Amino acid sequence: MNKKVKIILIGVGIIIGLIGLGIGYFMYKFNSETSKMTPVETGKISENGYAIKDEFVNMFLIKDSTGYIAIDAGKDIEVISKELKKLNINTDKIIAVFLTHSDIDHVAGIPLFTKAKLYMSRNEVKMINGEKQKMPGYNNSISRTDYILLDDNQNVVIGAHKIHCILTEGHTSGSMCYQINEKNLFTGDILSLHDGKLGHSVKFFDLDHDLTTKSISKITNIPNVENILTSHWGISKDYKNAVKDWKE
Repeated sequence: MNKKVKIILIGVGIIIGLIGLGIGYFMYKFNSETSKMTPVETGKISENGYAIKDEFVNMFLIKDSTGYIAIDAGKDIEVISKELKKLNINTDKIIAVFLTHSDIDHVAGIPLFTKAKLYMSRNEVKMINGEKQKMPGYNNSISRTDYILLDDNQNVVIGAHKIHCILTEGHTSGSMCYQINEKNLFTGDILSLHDGKLGHSVKFFDLDHDLTTKSISKITNIPNVENILTSHWGISKDYKNAVKDWKE
């Protein structure tokens, strides 16, 4: 083996080693951060509301006479299907899915909901077409292309429910909160809850952590909100107390 070939092989070995170290660090950090998360268990959380737990993430359902509105769609399609059966909820009764964002742990169950219209923020398209990426070479993706795009401060009415859309960029390019029927605020991944108080998002998972932090401030003074429902950190039923000490 000549010297040139040896140098090439050593270089390739170093590159492979660095890639392995990078993957190892990512998996360590991923597992470390997700192990701290505190989603609520699958079950009824209000008169017309349900949570579905999928490992370290929640999706939510709101019911009325026309069917169910879903907020996000979980991490594992098989888990979502099993948990819905526990609640005796037929997937055909899901009439709308509102994505807070398109990360992989929020979109897996979409194929189950064949009767549902799919909604997401207009800005979130950047995560799907590759204009914005959390990791080089990796685009977010969802299983449908017939999604309806939403703008900041847009209102959507479905059955008896009014959904107010609030663009909260940072975790992804188009992260969006949904204020439903005024009192319920679904926040996705833009914040955490600790002892009932708002906390920062997990920087490791953010596209732009500083922008995420600024976005949290957008939702700390909304009239009539009572409940905060996060994707990873549980629920607060005391909005005023939760937001009162928030500082960027």
